[in-house]
Order: sequence, then C-alpha cells, then structure tokens
Amino acid sequence: MASVFVPSSGQQGHWIPQAVSHSIAQGVSQPQPMRRAESRQRFALLADRRIGIVLMALVGITAILLLRIGQLFISGFFEPPPVSIGSVMNRADIVDRNGVPLARTIPVHSIRVVPSRLMHDRQWLAQQLAQIFPDTDAATFYRRLHCQNGCVLRHRATPAQLNAVNELADIGFEYPEVAERLYPQGRVGAHLLGYIQPGRGGAMGVERQFDAEIRHNGTNGAPIALSIDARVQAALDLELSSAVTALEAKGGSGLILDVDSGEVLAMSSVPNFDPNNVRFATPEAQWNSVSYTTYELGSTFKPITVASAMDAGVVTDMARRYDATHALHIGGQTIDDTHAIRRWMNVPEMLVHSSNIVAAQIADALGKERLQATFRALDFDRRPPIELRERGLPRWARPWGRTTTMTAGFGHSVQVTPLHLASAYATLVNGGIYRPATIRRVEPGQAPATGRRVFTEATSARMRQLLRMIVKSGTGRSADAPGYRIGGKTGTAERAIGGSYVGNSIVATFAAVFPMDRPRYVVLIMIDRPPGNAYSLGQRTAAYTAAPVVRKLVQRVGPMLGVYPDMTHDVDISDLEPLLWKPRSER
Repeated sequence: MASVFVPSSGQQGHWIPQAVSHSIAQGVSQPQPMRRAESRQRFALLADRRIGIVLMALVGITAILLLRIGQLFISGFFEPPPVSIGSVMNRADIVDRNGVPLARTIPVHSIRVVPSRLMHDRQWLAQQLAQIFPDTDAATFYRRLHCQNGCVLRHRATPAQLNAVNELADIGFEYPEVAERLYPQGRVGAHLLGYIQPGRGGAMGVERQFDAEIRHNGTNGAPIALSIDARVQAALDLELSSAVTALEAKGGSGLILDVDSGEVLAMSSVPNFDPNNVRFATPEAQWNSVSYTTYELGSTFKPITVASAMDAGVVTDMARRYDATHALHIGGQTIDDTHAIRRWMNVPEMLVHSSNIVAAQIADALGKERLQATFRALDFDRRPPIELRERGLPRWARPWGRTTTMTAGFGHSVQVTPLHLASAYATLVNGGIYRPATIRRVEPGQAPATGRRVFTEATSARMRQLLRMIVKSGTGRSADAPGYRIGGKTGTAERAIGGSYVGNSIVATFAAVFPMDRPRYVVLIMIDRPPGNAYSLGQRTAAYTAAPVVRKLVQRVGPMLGVYPDMTHDVDISDLEPLLWKPRSER
C-alpha cells in the first residue's frame, strides 16, 4: 500500500496510508467521537456490574452472619442434650431392705463445650478447668476443647463448679440439665447393683437383671427393694478390701447370707469399681467373683462330705478312727495332709486338723453316686439360682472315677462359686433345708421360698456342734470372736488353671456361721492368691488370711443385725470334746 506525506501546521508532517488520505480527500466523516462514547458506556456498564457483585457479596456475607447469629441463639433449643449414663430412660429407685437408696435417677447439670464458639485461648481455658476439676489434668481438657461437634467436659458438676466455669465468661460452654443415674453409696455393692449404659439399659447386676421392671416402675415411682443392708454391705466391702490390700492378694470375695430365708445381706468382690464413673482397673474387676467365678474351695467341702456320710449311714460313730499314719496312693496320685499328724483320727479330729487322708476314706466309703447326689441336691451341678445374669457354671472332673470321689471329698476336682458354698453351709446348719439365695427382700411375716430337704435335722444339729468345735479347737481359731459363737471351716486349695494345679496360686476360704447356738447368718470370705507376707506371718492358708477377716467382720456387723456378744450361751459340745486327743500335759 502506497503512503503520502501530510503536512501539519506547526509540526512536522507524517506519513499516512494512501487509502486513508483518499477518504479524507473525499470528505468522509471521522469515527473517533463515536468510539469514545461507546467506550464510556462499556466502562459504566462494567462498573455497574462490579458494584452489583460487591453488593451481592455483602448481602451474602450479611446473610451468613445473620444465620450464624440465629443458630447461636436457637441452638440451646434445637441441639440434642449430651448423652450421659442414665439419661436414656426414666428408671425406678433401687433401695436396700431398710429403704436406703442404692440407685436413683436425678436431674443434674453437666458442662458441655462447643469449640467453635470459644472466645478465649484454649490453653488458658484448659489450665483454668484443671484448677476447677483437680482430678483431670490440663492436657486432657485441652484435647476435649478441640473436639469436633461439642462434647461433655464434666458429668454431674456441683453448683460451685458450675459457678467457677461460668465465671470464665466464655459462650463456648453450656450447662444442660439431664436425668442421670446416681449411686449414692458409691462403690458399695457395685458388682451386685451393676450400672447402665447409654441406650442399652442395665449392663450388670440388678440394673441388668431387673431392667424391664425398673423401667416399668419408673413410671409409677415404686422402688425396687433388695435384701441388701447398706450398712452391712459397706462393712463387708471395707473389711474385704482392707484384707486384700494388706495381704497383697489378687482379689477376694465376701458374702453374708440369711440361713433361713436365703436373703443376701451383703455381697462383695475385690477389685471393685465405682458405678458413678465406670472404669475397670483390671479385666477381673468386671467379674462378680461371688456368683460368677468358680474355684476349688478345698477343705470347706469336708463338713458336706461328713454330713452326707452321716445321713447315708456310713458314719455312725463319732469315735470311730481312721488310719492317717501315711499318705494314700490311689490311681497314680498321692493324697496327703498339709500338716500331717501321722496317727489314727476320728471324725471330729479329722475336721479339727483338716485331714485330707481321713476325708478321702470317708468319701470312698460313701461312694460316687451318693456323694454326687448330695452335690446335686445343693445345686453344685448348675448355675446358682439367684436373680443375677452373672452366674457361674460349676465344673466337675471328667471322667469321674474312684480317685475323683476321694479328692472331691475334701474339695478338689469340683469347682463351684462361693455362693454355692454359702448356700450349702446354710443348709448344713438350718435344719437341713436347702433354699436358693435371693437378692429380693422377703417381707416381714412372708414365708421364705419353699426349700427341699438335703440333710436330716439330727445331722444338721451334729454339724452345728462340729463346726463350732473347729473354731474353738481347730484350724478356725483365728476366726473366733468372743461372745458371737462362730462356727466354720477353713479351706485352702491350689488354683486349677488349664487342667493343671499351680502351686503358688492359692485360694483361701473360710465359711462361717453365727451364732452357732441359733444359726442366723452365713459369712464367707475368700482370698484369691495371697502370696504370704509379713501381715499373714508368711502364711498363705485360710487360717492366717481368710479366718481373721471373718472375726473382724462379725464383730462389726453383728450388732447391726441384732446379734450381740453373749458369753453366757454357746453350743454344747461336751460329748465331742473328749474325742479330741490331747497331750498328757493338757488333759
């Protein structure tokens, strides 16, 4: 394209395309003014659009802020309350035999945090909370202050604690009121009472067994009355726990049972737990060792064997002597006495000195069928018939031969729960009638559950004499509490684990009854795996571990149960005392 030079006044000329020069020469109008107007219009439209976008953004942000403010305002009405133990259902109170509350549902305040609302520094808040709740460290609170959708910092906060948290002046804390299950007595009777789980109801003990009844009664306000005496239960818990600690044992079991009605006055397992704050220190702490865990309970079986032999006509003369001068060798096994005397002994001496050799001979003479029949009559072949889900199934040796009969006669080869044994001792002394144990209160004037006869009245009367003699003159002397006329029998057995006995794993048991002239209560204490320490003079047997606990416990709970020390009454054992051999110097 050709170009032409166009001069300009006052300026140097410049070259323009020839086509443009021709257009100008022909008088065509110039486009610049129109283009400027269009540009201004486009700029105005673009500015309007940008302003609109900004305004829309501001409106959106404002709407979001308003929605958030509204959410914060109404959240207290629409957010579900924190789920806590006992908030799921309305449950009736559980009370002891005297009406003392053991479990009840009450309204309580919790402290809840919604982290997204917190205004203060969380590290500072955690430190302040740790000062208000010294049982929880600041690090734990710091973690909870970062939970995703809000969480409960504290169940059942006291008014003072609520005020202290409120004074922190942070809108991130809430204080909802919920219905919660409370156990006013704390750890007292924890395994028996049990606890509840959110959305699942009762998880153990009475709370589980009577779950439907407790919920039903919650609508009409009628409490569930147990046979437990809260005072007696607290004393048992304390004495058993103190003994297990002092003896450095792995655990223990304790039971107080009415010999006539079968009512459980107290039932305790150690290790224990707090149903208000369920945390199990060990797996064993979950077990009710009285009704669930089975053991070989050793020589505590010997009175049962003797009573069965008396009713069967195998033992007819208390003066008859049995050869205990040497160990028995039967079926490749050796039966011997722990503290062998190596002389002939009669039945009272066998019980006083706890001779395995003599007990095995009596069981052998009684025979498999009759011994097993007695065990079955005492429910030693089935779970204990008590109103609990936690009930252990006894174990019998298989196959059962002559050797098993002899060892079962002194408490080996058969594993039962302590509850089985306590019910058997009640049968031994109450006239021979077996009644199942119960945790439901038997109302005054109401007849106890119908029982079945296991031993004759004459045999029961003789057993009261023999059990008293064991405490006065035998291995149970350390259980004797002056004036309470205690009778009972020691039992020490090795734990059977995986079909084999573990020599350093001892179960020490003392089964007792008081007062023996008019039996009212069975007291059973079992100490699990005491190592033998300075407290027990280096001994692990029941005479040094379990029996002393019975003495302390009876002295403590006797007056609570209406039994007071009386030195003027006792069981008449004058016809049996001459049968006990004594050195010439003591005659």
